[in-house]
Amino acid sequence: MEIVVSNKASQPLYEQIASQVKAAIMSGELSAGEALPSVRAMAKSLHISILTVQKAYGCLQDDGFIEITAGKGCYVSAQNQDFYLEEQQKRIEEKFAEAIEIARTSGISLDKLTELLTLMYQEDE
Repeated sequence: MEIVVSNKASQPLYEQIASQVKAAIMSGELSAGEALPSVRAMAKSLHISILTVQKAYGCLQDDGFIEITAGKGCYVSAQNQDFYLEEQQKRIEEKFAEAIEIARTSGISLDKLTELLTLMYQEDE
């Protein structure tokens, strides 16, 4: 797993780390029970503060993606996929709510909106 962070990004460093670890877990690059680099090792490889990595790992643990065991390290949680999918569904629902509001105010019918969504979804298949 390769993590890349940038001081120039609008997202804080700890969020960059957390989102990349989440993506690696969801893609299967990291599997349940697999060990993550220690806080010190991650901080050293990224040339950032230990506290930043600790905050990222804390967020990942709070979100159920990793389990931290004192003295043993950080491991990918077995229960992360359902939580992540629920989180993604909530994000999609928010975007749909925006699209529906625009469609209603523009007079676009549900059928037309459904047709547009279907076309866009199938476009990359």
